[in-house]
Amino acid sequence: MVTIFLVLVTAACLLYLIMSDGRNGSCIAEIYQNGRLIRSVPLDRIGEPYTFDVKGENGCVNRIEVRPGSIGIIWADCPDQLCVRQGFADSPTLPVTCLPNRLVIRLVPEDTGFTDAALDAVTY
Repeated sequence: MVTIFLVLVTAACLLYLIMSDGRNGSCIAEIYQNGRLIRSVPLDRIGEPYTFDVKGENGCVNRIEVRPGSIGIIWADCPDQLCVRQGFADSPTLPVTCLPNRLVIRLVPEDTGFTDAALDAVTY
């Protein structure tokens, strides 16, 4: 009887983790260039999608689109275009990066008091 109970509790926990996919409500998109925070965007407060450009060293440019609940790079002048192919981020599990232009967009849960110091482990 105890074994069945433990199996059901474990299955329920796994199902919750799979369904939540790291999402716990609203997120703030933090945009870094050369390791310096240049902009924060609260994604739950976006009404209409909009775009803006981030210019870096040597004239490099990334065009970022912000949508309600997600953010992504839609155009870049880097040669490999991996940042554009990453698509839109809508959970804190994986940042959007453009290594040639030294740009990183990471999502941070807004209401949880999340900090890197509280992070136990990250696996990709």
